[in-house]
Amino acid sequence: MAFLTEPEPARGVVIPVIPGIGRIVAANPGPMTYHGTNTYLIDGPDGTTVLDPGPADPAHVQHILAATGGKVVRILLSHTHRDHVGALAALQAATGARSHAFHRSAAPGFAPDVPLRDGDEVAGWTALHTPGHAADHLCFARADGVVFTADHIMSWSSSIVSPPDGDMSAYFASLRRMLARDDRLYLSGHGPPRRDTRAYAQHLLDHRLQREGAIVTALAEAPQDTLALVDRLYAPVNPRLRGAAERNVLAHLLKLRDEGRALQDGTVWRAA
Repeated sequence: MAFLTEPEPARGVVIPVIPGIGRIVAANPGPMTYHGTNTYLIDGPDGTTVLDPGPADPAHVQHILAATGGKVVRILLSHTHRDHVGALAALQAATGARSHAFHRSAAPGFAPDVPLRDGDEVAGWTALHTPGHAADHLCFARADGVVFTADHIMSWSSSIVSPPDGDMSAYFASLRRMLARDDRLYLSGHGPPRRDTRAYAQHLLDHRLQREGAIVTALAEAPQDTLALVDRLYAPVNPRLRGAAERNVLAHLLKLRDEGRALQDGTVWRAA
């Protein structure tokens, strides 16, 4: 199953997604962010909700303010990675809107104005705690099957799971949680919308299971460190993505260790 691509989006304008929801793509393109972070603008009876203010880029904040007339009633955060939350302080200073995020923040020194727990509702959206990519990651689901999946399920790429904030066991569980739902549209933190929701979530889970199986096979042949496993599993890998690949491998190894299927001796891993 192919990842989705899209032309480089226009900057500083609202791109319609579905009625009542648009996105502004921040100018922070890169190997981990695709064309940039999606900041979503959600119309509601009480005004505009912003989901993920994006990186700390004054121009991006000005684009949000111009699109909303500065009338933002609340700010939802999917998680506290800086490409999603960096603009929060500036946007709050300009609008006075309160932040809504998972009650146990993964960012030192940050606490949301309105702490959310799994199942809480805000402005017609239900918070779904979906750790894995980040310990404080939330998806936001609406009753009609539209879900902001942020960086848990991205349309253009699989997610990095980087310990200790990232946890592969939790990521598997969060994918299975999404598979148990009957959603019709995923709106991710980077890249275009995705409509083949359940099939795509299954594809992501299958991909991780295959990668885990390949790691188990490699460890059964000989002890390995993470760099050797990256060379075996990802070759050829873009040098700019090598660090992310190693973090994913480490996350798989920690999951296998916790399940009693791998043993760690310093930087070397072997089959249990």
